Amino acid sequence: MNTVAEPVLYLTRIRHARKEPVRHEFEYRGYSWYFDVEHPPRLPLPLRPLAYFRARDHLHGPGADLRARLDDLLAQHDVDCVGGRITTLMNARMLGYVFDPLTLFWCHDDRDRLRCVIAEVHNTYGDRHSYVLFPDDLGRVTADKRLYVSPFNAVDGHYVLRVPEPDDALAIRIVLLRDHTAPFTASVSGHRVPVTARTVLRAQLRTPFSPWLIAARIRRHGLALWARGLPISPRPSVAHSPRRTAL
Repeated sequence: MNTVAEPVLYLTRIRHARKEPVRHEFEYRGYSWYFDVEHPPRLPLPLRPLAYFRARDHLHGPGADLRARLDDLLAQHDVDCVGGRITTLMNARMLGYVFDPLTLFWCHDDRDRLRCVIAEVHNTYGDRHSYVLFPDDLGRVTADKRLYVSPFNAVDGHYVLRVPEPDDALAIRIVLLRDHTAPFTASVSGHRVPVTARTVLRAQLRTPFSPWLIAARIRRHGLALWARGLPISPRPSVAHSPRRTAL
């Protein structure tokens, strides 16, 4: 029988490193929620505006709840997770707004074996794309880049990801490879804390107004790169955008 994953928080450090054509690195603190998608955290009423979750913030599909949307996507890829648990690492909606650059879903079968990982990427233009991944036992996998994420990186190359399901520690790493070089690397590391009123407030103080802050940081660093003369790659037209695809 599958056990339900108790909701927890991960207090994180996010690192981005761009090596070429200009070097640009930064690191900042954050936090993420980890839980079973069928048992999302539900905070006491006074704290609820600070963290809540809606299915429409993730994936595409007709499902009214997140599990239904995930099952629809898995069926499109002939992955059977009926009766199994699906856990996720994501950012919460706060005061009516959410921005989650990377959401991860670990999909297990009815014997609690990991069948695949879904990595959903959001950009600041409102596009989203879901990568259905089949990592090895160490959580390593590669995937062709499909979504226009940054105006300074074209939609080419491929990602090398390490996405093990977190336990006491969180360790996610993504490397963009292009022409045998690695122009961009991102990582998220962190440690787990229980969900209590105290830890939720601690996370808010650690990274206040997190969704707005994340989006603002992305734009600020984009302006800094533009000011340094980094060339801009045109965004694909809506007609050719992978916004509504999932591969």
